[in-house]
Amino acid sequence: MVEPKKDVIRETDAEAIRLGKTLMRTARFGALAAIEPGTGVPLASRVGVATDTDGTPLILISQLSAHTRAIDGNPACSLLLGEPGKGDPLAYPRITLFCRAMRLERSTPDYERAERRYLNRNPKAKLYVGLGDFSIHRLDVERASLNGGFGKAYLLDRSDLIHEGDHLVILAAGEQSALDHMNADHRDAIALYARHFSKASGDGWLLTGLDSDGMDLVNGDDVRRIFFERPAKEPADFHKLLVEMAKSSRAAVNAVS
Repeated sequence: MVEPKKDVIRETDAEAIRLGKTLMRTARFGALAAIEPGTGVPLASRVGVATDTDGTPLILISQLSAHTRAIDGNPACSLLLGEPGKGDPLAYPRITLFCRAMRLERSTPDYERAERRYLNRNPKAKLYVGLGDFSIHRLDVERASLNGGFGKAYLLDRSDLIHEGDHLVILAAGEQSALDHMNADHRDAIALYARHFSKASGDGWLLTGLDSDGMDLVNGDDVRRIFFERPAKEPADFHKLLVEMAKSSRAAVNAVS
């Protein structure tokens, strides 16, 4: 009697969804796979990444690159995200996003928002973002395959990873002023967020992104994702949530001291 094959795919739960979002929001680079024009052969290349307000990956690429010509010719592509550490690289989580690439037109609201968020995450890109042969593409996610480590495989839908709704436009409009205020006047609070909610060390942390789900923090090459306890629906919610989180962080630090 032949035993039925064991399904290696686990049921998607809240923990898997949060891990997938964390991998997307904290990625500094990824492996972009596309179809080479004329040959049909898979083409893989490393690209710098950021995320749009809704969580969609953003890449800034040159028209001179083979992968740019590939996705311009055939927008179907995939993006592998996840950085290994010490030891076995296959023991670390990673996610493959199945996407369709879309070039953003300059001087449009979508491009301006995407450029702002990309440069917040990758400030060195200011050296070439304005060059004529560079463009920003959104990689619109259709589905994803998440590997959380050995024996932890999940299939995720777009709705698991990408936010939708009119409130995203409102949040994006108020994001940069909130970031500038926090980074200029409340670096101590940002360090508390990193220490308390992400178990990170150091005092050089900056906020690079705020969205309905949470915030992104960077200190050199170290990137952290901290989720809000409840969704932000308007820019005023950023202030409320950040103040609450600062208070709880200070209370936790004082309790240990």
